[in-house]
Amino acid sequence: MRCPFCGASESKVLDSRPVEEGSVIRRRRECLGCSRRFTTYEKVEMAPVLVIKKDGRREQFCRQKLLGGVSKACDKRAIAAERLENLVDEIEREIAGMGEREVKSETIGEMVMERLRSLDEVAYVRFASVYREFRDLRTFLGELELLLKNHRSG
Repeated sequence: MRCPFCGASESKVLDSRPVEEGSVIRRRRECLGCSRRFTTYEKVEMAPVLVIKKDGRREQFCRQKLLGGVSKACDKRAIAAERLENLVDEIEREIAGMGEREVKSETIGEMVMERLRSLDEVAYVRFASVYREFRDLRTFLGELELLLKNHRSG
């Protein structure tokens, strides 16, 4: 690891600790050339996952795009940003755990809806209305009735 101050390639690790639920290692280092300290982060690099869109196109999985969609569904709801980050982390871990190089967008959408249903019913309906492309009020009402039925029985 090169020192960001003097460019020397030798440093010693002063402290290491896991962060982000153990998926990243934070290392505090001291340069052996100039004695200045700096921090590095070490993360496993996963092979990129491609998302197969409904029209057959493929695009690289984008965490920010997923977080943006979840955030829109939760707009003006009393849900902490940290909860949304955790939800997206869970989905990323589940996708990585599948061990597949390609995942259908429908699979990811179902993962989001499953989590939003238990997090916030309004956010769930908002997301479902876009994800399932509700075309009319009847389809929207059908989803609400299903949600109410599950809410009463659960």
